[in-house]
Amino acid sequence: MSGIREALERRFAAQRVVFWHDPSGDYSADVDALALDDVTTIRVANDEYAVKHRLLHLEPTAKFLVYRSDPVPDGIGNWLLDLELAYGVFTADRASLMQQQLGLTGEGVGQVIADHESFFRAAKRVQALKGLVDAGDDATLLQAKMCAVLLGQREHSLLELTRTMLIENSTGADDKYASLVEYGLDGFYWQGAASIYGYSSASPSIDDFVLWLFRRAMQGFASDRPGGLRNIQLDFGSFRYDIRSRQAMIALAGRAAADLNIAAIIEGAELGDLVDNDLFEDVDRAIISGLARQVAERTITPREVADVVRARQASLWIDEYRSLYEALLAAAQLLTAISTLDTSMTSFDDGLARYRRDWFALDQLYRHFIHAVRTTEQGGPLEVLRAQVESFYTNQFLFTLGAAWQQQVDSVTRWASQALPSQTAFYADRVAPVTRDPRRKAVVIISDALRYEVADELGSRIRQEDRYDAELDAVLGVLPSYTQLGMAALLPHRTLAFSGKRDLVTVDGQPSDGTANRAKILHAVKGTAVQAEDVLAMPRDEIRALYQDHQVLFIYHNRIDAVGDKQGTERNVFEAAEEALRELVQLVKKLTGANATNILVTADHGFLFQDSAIDEVGYLSEAPQGDELAVQARRYVIGRGLKDDAAFVRFTSEQLGLAGDHEVLIPKSIHRLRLKGSGARFVHGGASLQEAVVPVLTINKKRKGDVRPVNVELLPETDKITTGQLVVKLFQAEPVSEKVQPRTLRAGLYVGETLISNEVLMVFDVASDDKRDRYQRAVMLLSQDAADYNDRTVEFRLEEQIPNTNQWRVYATAMYTLKRPFAGDFDF
Repeated sequence: MSGIREALERRFAAQRVVFWHDPSGDYSADVDALALDDVTTIRVANDEYAVKHRLLHLEPTAKFLVYRSDPVPDGIGNWLLDLELAYGVFTADRASLMQQQLGLTGEGVGQVIADHESFFRAAKRVQALKGLVDAGDDATLLQAKMCAVLLGQREHSLLELTRTMLIENSTGADDKYASLVEYGLDGFYWQGAASIYGYSSASPSIDDFVLWLFRRAMQGFASDRPGGLRNIQLDFGSFRYDIRSRQAMIALAGRAAADLNIAAIIEGAELGDLVDNDLFEDVDRAIISGLARQVAERTITPREVADVVRARQASLWIDEYRSLYEALLAAAQLLTAISTLDTSMTSFDDGLARYRRDWFALDQLYRHFIHAVRTTEQGGPLEVLRAQVESFYTNQFLFTLGAAWQQQVDSVTRWASQALPSQTAFYADRVAPVTRDPRRKAVVIISDALRYEVADELGSRIRQEDRYDAELDAVLGVLPSYTQLGMAALLPHRTLAFSGKRDLVTVDGQPSDGTANRAKILHAVKGTAVQAEDVLAMPRDEIRALYQDHQVLFIYHNRIDAVGDKQGTERNVFEAAEEALRELVQLVKKLTGANATNILVTADHGFLFQDSAIDEVGYLSEAPQGDELAVQARRYVIGRGLKDDAAFVRFTSEQLGLAGDHEVLIPKSIHRLRLKGSGARFVHGGASLQEAVVPVLTINKKRKGDVRPVNVELLPETDKITTGQLVVKLFQAEPVSEKVQPRTLRAGLYVGETLISNEVLMVFDVASDDKRDRYQRAVMLLSQDAADYNDRTVEFRLEEQIPNTNQWRVYATAMYTLKRPFAGDFDF
C-alpha cells in the first residue's frame, strides 16, 4: 500500500478532494488503514447527494478521500460526475499508478504500461525512464524511450536505437537486443523499422536486417516502395561516417560481403564499374589488383590513377588500404618518369643541378613505393608491379643515371664544383657567419645518411608546421662518402686527413671519431656535441640551459645509417627513414621550444639502395690493387700506391681536398666490391649523385602563424528546392600546399537546428593548379521530415569541426526556399 499512499499524498498536495474508483473492491479493507494526515475518508454507499452536500457546504475546506467500491453509473446517473471531472479520478491499478508516477497524460500510454508490466517492476528502469519522458508523450514515444532505457542510452530515435544494436551485433553479442525481446519491445522496434526504413520480414532479426541493409546499399537504395528508402539511406550514411559506429560498419560489411558473395559478383568487373562501390573490402582488393596490373602494363596514366585513388578515400576500408593506394600512385608516377628519363648532362655541375631539380624525386617515389609495400599486410596484389618497379628503378634509372654521371666524374681532376660548395666548407660558410656575432648562436643537426630526397621531405613536413620555414640547399659531399670523413668535414677545421687507423679521420691532427672527440674540437668555438636521443629525452629547461651555455651546438642523429648499414636490417632502411623524419621534426620543435634559432639540418653522406638483391652485374669482377689497401668497403678503397683500373676512378688526397698521401679508389657508376659479411643493398662511400649530394636544410621559426586551411566557396545555381534532391556546387579556391592545408567540411540542410537531409563529409585537399580539378558537388537528399517545412526557408550549411573537440561551427551558408509537392513518391 506504500505506493498507493505516496500517490494519494501527491494528489492531496495539489487538491483537497480525491475520488478513488475501486469497482472490484480490491482495496476496501485497506482504505481506512492508510491514515492520511488531515484527510477524512468517505465511503460512498448510495448517498451521493449527502456526500456532495458535505464536500461543498458542510466542510468546504476540509480534505476528503471519496472511496467508491461499487460500479459507478455512467453519465448523468453519476451524481458526483461534476466533482469527479473537476478533481479527477484516482485508480489504484499498477498501470495507472505508474502513469501517475511518471506524470504521463498522452494517449495510449496506460495500455503500454499495462502490456509491459515486467518492465516497470525494476525501480532502476523506472527511474531511468522518468528522466527521459515528457508529460505529453504518446504510446509510440513512450515505447521508444523504454527501448532507449533497455539499450542503456538517452537517445530514442530509430536512428540511434538501430546504431546501438548494429554496434553490438558487430561484436557478435546480442544482450541489448535480447533485452528488447525479454520485455516485449522487439515487436515495436520492428514495426518502426518496417514503417520508417522499409524493412519487413516474417522473422525479423538484427542479422537479417544487416544483410538487407547492405544489399540495399549495394543497389543504391533503389526501391519501388512508395516513399522509397530515403530514411534508411540517410541513416546508413550516419552509421558509416559517424565515428561511433564506423568500425562496427566495417565489421558488418565484412560479414555481409561473405553472405552476399560479393567476390563472385564483382569478378571480372571493369575498374570504372567498381570505383564508386565503397562498401566492401573485396572491391578495394579488386581495384588494387586491377590498378597494379594496369600500372605494370603501362595502360593507365598517373592522372587516372590519382583520380581513382582520390575516389577511394571514401571507402569504408581506406585505413586498411591507404598505403597500397599511395604505393600505386607512386609507382605510376615513377614508371612514367623513368620511361621518359633524359640523363644527358652538359657538365659535372649540370649533373649536380639536374639531380637537385628533377632526378632526386625518382629516388623519393621509389622510397615511398617500397615503404608502402613493405609496411602493409595486404601487399600480395602488388608483387608483379613491385618486380616491374624494381627493374625500372635499378636498371633504367640507377644504372643509366650512374653511367651518365660517371662520364662527368671521369672528366674532373679535382673533386670540386663551381655550383655547389664543398662539404668541407660547411662550417666556414654556414655556421661561422652566424656565430661571428657573439650574441647569436647556431644549432647543427647531423642525421647520418639523410640523403637529399629524404631531406626534401623533411623540409616539406617542417613547413607544414605553423610558423616554421625550411629552405633546402646542398653541398658536394666529401669523397669517399662515408661517416667518419663526412662527420669530420662538417666540423671547424683547417685540414682533414686519413689517420691511417682503419677509416678514422683527423681534424687538424686531432681525432674526430665519437661525440667526445667532436665536442673537444667544438670547444674551441664555444661549442659542444651531443646525441639526438639525449636531447629528445631532456625537459625543456635542460635543453634551454644547454643552448644558452654554448654558442654552437652539434646534435648527432643516427637512425637511417644505423639500420641500413647492417646486413641483417638493411632492407628496413626506408622504415628507418620514416622514423628519422618523425624524430627530426620532433627534435626541431623541442629545440625551438627552448628558444633555439638558426637551426641547420645536414648529413655526413647520402646512400644508394635497392630492395632487390644485387645481381652479378652489380658487382665488380675486378679486385682493387695497390701497395697498401688500408680500407676496403663496398663503395671505396683507401690506401697507398693504388693501381689505376678501368673499373675504378682514382683520386689522390690532394684531389679530394685532404692532407696526406693516401689515395682512394671509387667503383664506377653504382657498382659494389665483393666483400663478405656486409650488406650490399644499402651502400655509401662512392661518387653517385645519391651519395654525394648532401642536403643542408635551414630552419627558422617565425613570429606569426602562417598555416591556414584552404578556402572553399559556395556556388549556388538556384535558390529553390523543387525535388527530393539538391546538388550544390563548391569550389576549392586555391591549391593545397605546405602552408595552405586541406579542409574537411560537413554539409547539411537545416530549418533552424533541425536537420532535414543527409549529412555529407567533404574533404578539400586538391593540390592541382588547374581550377577544373577543384570543383566538388554536395548531393543533399531530403528526408521525409522535410515535408513539414514546405514553403519555408531552408539553410544549406557547411560546418567545420572545432579543433580538439567534438563540436562544429558554421563555415558558410546558402538559403533556399523549399517548394515541392510531397504527396507523391519521394523522388530523386
